[in-house]
Amino acid sequence: MENVVETPQNQTPEESFEELLAGEIKTISRGEVFTGKVLRIGPEWVIIDIGYKSEGIAPVSEFTGPDGEVKVKPGDEVEILIENTRTPDGMVQVSYKKLQRRKAWEKIEKAAEKGEPLEAYVVERIKGGFAVDIDGIRAFLPYSQAFLKPPKNPEELVGSNIKVEVISLNRKKNNVVVSHRNVLEKELEAKKKALLESLEEGQVLEGTVKSITDYGVFVDLGGVDGLLHVSDITWGRVKHPSNYFKVGDRIKVKVIKYDRENQKIALGVKQLTPDPWESVKEKYPEGARVQGRVVSLTNFGAFVELEPGVEGLIHISELSWTKRIKHPRDVLNVGDQVEVVVLGVDEENRRISLSLKQVEPNPWDVLTEQFSEGMVIEAPVKTVTDFGVFVEVMEGIDGFIHVSDLSWGRIKHPSELYKPGDTIQAVILKIDREKERLALGVKQLTPDPWESVPEKYPVGSVVTGKVSNVKDFGVFVEIEPGVEGLIHISELSDKKIKSPEGMFEVGQEVKAKVIKVDPQNRRIGLSIKKLKEDEEKKEFTEFTKDQKGGSITLGAILKESLNIDQK
Repeated sequence: MENVVETPQNQTPEESFEELLAGEIKTISRGEVFTGKVLRIGPEWVIIDIGYKSEGIAPVSEFTGPDGEVKVKPGDEVEILIENTRTPDGMVQVSYKKLQRRKAWEKIEKAAEKGEPLEAYVVERIKGGFAVDIDGIRAFLPYSQAFLKPPKNPEELVGSNIKVEVISLNRKKNNVVVSHRNVLEKELEAKKKALLESLEEGQVLEGTVKSITDYGVFVDLGGVDGLLHVSDITWGRVKHPSNYFKVGDRIKVKVIKYDRENQKIALGVKQLTPDPWESVKEKYPEGARVQGRVVSLTNFGAFVELEPGVEGLIHISELSWTKRIKHPRDVLNVGDQVEVVVLGVDEENRRISLSLKQVEPNPWDVLTEQFSEGMVIEAPVKTVTDFGVFVEVMEGIDGFIHVSDLSWGRIKHPSELYKPGDTIQAVILKIDREKERLALGVKQLTPDPWESVPEKYPVGSVVTGKVSNVKDFGVFVEIEPGVEGLIHISELSDKKIKSPEGMFEVGQEVKAKVIKVDPQNRRIGLSIKKLKEDEEKKEFTEFTKDQKGGSITLGAILKESLNIDQK
């Protein structure tokens, strides 16, 4: 370093000598740092008083900011570096910029040695990363060291002030490499540690939605993630957490469980508000009529939201008094507003039983008031089945006429008599209020023909009827509507018969003798064989009378019998 003794201008040798004796003469050395005062600012140079009546000059560009404005004014004190002791025109050349650069390097080296973070300004995006400025020193921030998690738009980092850590340094080559990620990781770890130490159940915190799954939401509480389970989002029904939150949302949560050992945190949002079930019994007493919205349909019923967090179930059996409902969707849709009756509240299991049908009077109560057993009614036929006929007695209530109650006679199928839409007259046979069944009859409108059978068809009488059915064991004959007799196979002929099929046809007219009457069991026994025997006896008797009392030989009888058979 070059040392010179400078004699201030306008100072006599005697004054200099006196100062020298007093030890006040200072040396100005190249590389030395002085604090000077700005005297004036020219187009190209800034003149600075450095003391002892010496003036330094520095380029205006060293004091000019990015916006082109000079950042100093006359009277300001500035630190400068001595470059040359004397310029050709007698001025001392100084540098403000080089001093700042030297200070910056010293600051960077110190920070690198101690591992301390530095403030940096992100200048621009360059190949492989970003160029950053640290007090005038250009440094390189690799892309891999810029973020904890790469953002959608990395360009957003440009123009911001960030903290960095030096990871590589070579002053001779003017090369500095820094990391922003290292600083973020250390800050995050510090926050995490502080949070875990202070965390307690019941605390209300603010966090950021980090990710969303089917079963819940992960919330970043500041370096520590907590799980907001889907069941703790709201007191009501949640289809999917994404209906309530999106990634990046800032939300308030309550710590409902904290496993310190495993660092697992369970969070809740619904716990920030009172549990609506605490007042359910008072708000929805049994028998009350309330309004609600259908939120879900299942095979066994419909769920109705009475208020956020409070749902009740209408069982499928409580949807209608009269309709046979296969699925709740037959009468309700999700979103429907409905009026229901509260059947019961189970606070412990958080269940409310509701009824839709009980909003209206039970039509069976109306039926029992307006109709009674034995009453004759008229009603339209709704359905004809193999086993009977359904008729609509009143809206929502059908009566049933079994095939055996349609007629006293034999019926192959109810469709022989009725079809849907026909008006039918019937007698109410039974009203079963408990089982909600109504039995009707048509044949009961007329007297039971079997009541007069013993008088009309006594044993020994001869009847004429039509074959109604042919079985292996005999032939059924309809004597009159509702009255049938059976000619057993043994009573068809005096000859042995294997089967009556083929001998008789349905509808064929036959004559037979009544041999048995059992009105209690509604049975009449008939015989063709006995009738034939009676007829033969009668013919024999008449034949003998024709002989006018004369003697009859056995030969004559056989001859006459032979003639009858030949006929």
